[in-house]
Order: sequence, then C-alpha cells, then structure tokens
Amino acid sequence: MNKSTLATPEQDILLASLTEIVESSNQDLIQENANVDGQSPMGQMSKFGSEAAKYYAKQKMLSKEVTQAINENYIHPHDLDYMPTGTTTCCQIPLGKLLKGGFNTGHGYMREPNDILSAMALASIIFQSNQNMQHGGQSYPMFDYDLAPYVQKTYNKHHKRLMSYPLSLTENEIEQLAWKETDRDVYQACEAFIHNCNSMHSRGGAQVPFVSINYGTDVSKEGKLITKNILLATKAGLGNGETPIFPIQVFKVKKGINVQPEEENYDLYELALETTAKRLFPNFSFIDAPFNKQYYDGRPESEVAYMGCRTRVMGNIHGEENSISRGNLSFTSINLVKIGLTTNTFHAFLNKLDVYLELVIKQLLERYQFQQTKQAQHFSFLYGQHVWKGSESLEPDDMLDSVLKQGTLSIGFIGLAEALVALIGQHHGESESAYKQGYEIVQFMRERADQASVRYNLNFSLIATPAEGLSGRFTKHDKKEFGAIPGVTDRSFYTNSFHIPVYYSIKAIEKIRKEGAFHSLCNGGHISYIECDGDVTKNIAAIDTLVKAMAASDFGYGSINHPVDRCTCCGYTGIINNQCPSCDNDSEEKIERIRRITGYLVGDMGKWNSAKRAEGQERVKHQ
Repeated sequence: MNKSTLATPEQDILLASLTEIVESSNQDLIQENANVDGQSPMGQMSKFGSEAAKYYAKQKMLSKEVTQAINENYIHPHDLDYMPTGTTTCCQIPLGKLLKGGFNTGHGYMREPNDILSAMALASIIFQSNQNMQHGGQSYPMFDYDLAPYVQKTYNKHHKRLMSYPLSLTENEIEQLAWKETDRDVYQACEAFIHNCNSMHSRGGAQVPFVSINYGTDVSKEGKLITKNILLATKAGLGNGETPIFPIQVFKVKKGINVQPEEENYDLYELALETTAKRLFPNFSFIDAPFNKQYYDGRPESEVAYMGCRTRVMGNIHGEENSISRGNLSFTSINLVKIGLTTNTFHAFLNKLDVYLELVIKQLLERYQFQQTKQAQHFSFLYGQHVWKGSESLEPDDMLDSVLKQGTLSIGFIGLAEALVALIGQHHGESESAYKQGYEIVQFMRERADQASVRYNLNFSLIATPAEGLSGRFTKHDKKEFGAIPGVTDRSFYTNSFHIPVYYSIKAIEKIRKEGAFHSLCNGGHISYIECDGDVTKNIAAIDTLVKAMAASDFGYGSINHPVDRCTCCGYTGIINNQCPSCDNDSEEKIERIRRITGYLVGDMGKWNSAKRAEGQERVKHQ
C-alpha cells in the first residue's frame, strides 16, 4: 500500500511544509523570523525541527478546543515549536551578579573579570549561553550600573601603573591620564561587545542572540563612561560602517537625571538623540510614566527595563516587583479582526472576545503546567548559574514550580484597527467614537488578565503583540474565508496590536497622544513608533521634541523610525534614493536599507516575510 494513503491531513501539511523548506520555495515560512537565515543549513535544520515540534505540540500537548481555535484562526500560541522543550520566553539577566560571582557555561568556570575589557567579553558570552536556554530574547536591565565596577577596576590598574613610572606629573595629572586611558579602554570594550553581538551565533548557528541592553541613569563617572562609549561605538558603526542590528538599546529617560540641561546625564541624553538619529538605536523608555514610576523607589533595581521588542515584566504576586532575573513564560495572541468579522454589535464582540480570552488563559495555564515539570538541570545555565530569580535554591533534579511563578503569562492581541473597521466602519485613528470603543476593548482584555492573576495566583498580563510572522498569517486565512474587505482584509497584513495603521496619515503628536493611553493598559509590554522623513541627523531638535512628547503622553516605551541606508560600494551612510550621492552607485542590490521590523532592526529587507515587506512599503511619514 502506498504510504501516502495512510497520512492524515495534518501529516500532509507537515510534509508539504518540510518540502517547502528543502526547496526554499516559501519565503514566509523560512523567514518567519527575520533574525534567522532560513536558507542556511543550520537555519533549515532549525526550521525542520520547528515544524515537527509544532506538529507534536498540536497532536500531543494542546487540548482539543485550543487546537480548534488555532485552526479556526482565532488564537496563536507564540513559539509553539518550543512548547515541547518547556522553555520560557525571555529574561532580564542580572549581569552584575554573574560577573561578581563568576559563572560556568558548561565547559569551564569563568572567574570575575579584573577590567572592563574582560567584563564586556564575558557579557557577550553570558548572552550567548543564555540564548540557548530560552526561545525569546535576553536583556541586561542595568547595563551601566552593572559594568561600572569594572571601569573602576580598569582605572585603578592604570593609576597604579602610572604611579610606578618616574613621571614628573602631579597627582591630579596622573589621575587625568589614568581616566583618559580608562576612557579609551571602555570604548574599545564597547566596540568589541557590539561586534560580538552582531557576529556570534547561538541555537545551532542559526542566528545571532536576540539581545537588549537598558542604560542611561547611572550618574557615577564610571557608569557615565559606559553609557557614553556604548553610544559612541554604536554611532560609529561596525567594521565597514554598517548599522549594528544588536544589541537593541534602550535609553532610560528620567526626570532629575537626564531630561533637563542642568541634570547630570543630560549630555548622555543628547548623545542618545544623535545616535538614534543616525543608527535607529537607542529606543527610549520612560521611568516617570505613572505605571512605571509606581515601582520606583530610588534604587536602580526598581527602574523599569524593557526587552527590545516591547516585553515588560514588573508587577509580581510572588516577590519583589522589578525586572531583575525575571521574564515572560509564554504568550498567546488573539485575532481581534476575526472576532469583529463574526459579530455585528459591540456587545456581541465583547462576549465572543471573552470566550477566547478564557480559552487563551486555559492554554497559557496548560503550557505553564508542562513547564513546571521540567528539571533545573534541563536548563543548566538559566537555573544552574542562578540567572532566574529563586533558582539558587534548586537542586539539579528539582522541578521548576517553585521559581517559574516569578514570571509572567501574557495575553496578546493583533488588529485592533481592522477589528474596529469590521465593527463600525472606522478605526481608532479616524474618529473619537471609534477610539473610545478601541480603548474599551483593550481595557476589557486587561481586566480579564487582572482577574486571571487573582483567580490563579499567577502573574497574568496583557501584551501588545509584536506581530512579525503572525501579521500575515492571520490575514491570509481571514481573506480566504471572508474575501478582500476594504480596510479589513484587503491588505496582506493586520496592524500591530493597538497601533494606528501604518498607512493612515496622522500628525506625529496626534499619534503619540492616541497611542499613549494604551501603554498603561498593556502591562506585559508595549511600544509605539513615529515615522520621520528626511535626514533627521540634521534636525536633532525634532527628535528631542518627539521624545519629550512621548514622555508627556505617558509612553512606557517608544522609538523613532527613519530611513538609514548604506552604500556597500563606498560605505556612504544616509538617505539613498535611486543613486548613491557619494559614488553614483545605482544598483539596488548594493544598497543596504536598515529598517525596524518590530522592535528590532533588519539590515536586509529580503529576509522579511511578505506581509512585513508590504507593511514596510505602506508606512507613511508622520509630520
């Protein structure tokens, strides 16, 4: 008997997907994640495993009603392929703690470094090691504070050496010279760190680690040197002037520290504006936003820290409320658009949304219950090296139920704008009545997340989904079922979370005002973008105005998008239209166009899936 006649429809789908991977015939499949080279041998092997693991999860691990909701295009568990491994999504890594005590990557012990060059090298290794423990990103929440002691160690070494020379210098002159040499070492360390983040690989060689750093509020001399030099090294670019894709950088904006000219770190804020104008990083987080400020007690540990895409972990039922050594466990997104297409009143919409919210909560709990059964030794770095909060108490064969509760379980959503058009004919950028209903929808989801936290004694949260592959997947299935409905399914992508559609013309300040209100509702993570036109390096004051407007509108996290192009023939970086203004190169293949895909950058837009490419082409500028 022909074996193919025994295959189930699900097996046929899996085999078709594997064939597309072998043939590299489906860009949307092999480049679901633009940070992975899906055509490389390791990228293909990873994708083979991914498709098989998703099949296993659907067949063996998900309840029937959850699988049905996935197949009907109502919900999407993110990173479902990692579900059988029991991994968690992400973690804010306690860099200072790991450097202070030393750590073991599994192949030998790394002792505490004695200078900033070694400390930065080990910071790269920590990122790479932890990337293999989790399916999402890694971040340092206090990059400047954690590395400041090693700047001091470097200064001490230089000062001691200079004092041993028979120099006819005063003590003050020796101190100045020692700090000058320290400054040089810090820059070189930052430069090497950035190069490492863009060249070292993890996960079987398939991708560079997805990493973020938060900084900007340490006012010590040592901390300021870290922030200054990471910005300068970013601004300078990589070896041939390329814009660094990683680490995603988050500059913390805080009144009394870096907002006004008389404040201690205002010079670093100015440098951050100049750097983002040239390199698209850093993004900006706002410590004084009410929902962030409520946790701030003056200690750096209490400052909010974000993952590069948007994830935020602060509230905690089971311990100290900060980001340190914590992360998201998993998140699942709801297709608001299909709910809008299958209901005809606002009341009916909320009722149906409530059904799928309960189903998502059920699915998150099922995944969490499986994660709990894993042992600490299965994640030797994350728990064995005490990266995750509370893991110091675990023995290798201990299960993880006592520590995972420190993380978050997040409900995500996509397509608020298109859902509103389906319901009432307008999205929330077009009218105040639509805006009011959009706000009520997101508020409703947040209330359900809060209620789940109380009911299950776990940290449930609402996240504004960073839709990359999902942006087109939901749309493709809905268009097949409902046809091309203007303003709803007529494009190849749905709008990211609560955002005003990228194709809708709206003034920057108005977009900031409208989207700012949603940040407080999405306590699991949020980000908003403003699209600028022209060469913003010539108008830093405009960037300052936008960042200050974000702060005034209670943003938690925001960034500025603008064109950053590089000619690979001559290295010119700036805005390149049809021809390089420096060498007259007019070959599009030799123009590198850096753009932000979600919270992170991608230098080769050919690695974007078709939906995100379409979205990128439709982004309008905000005046």
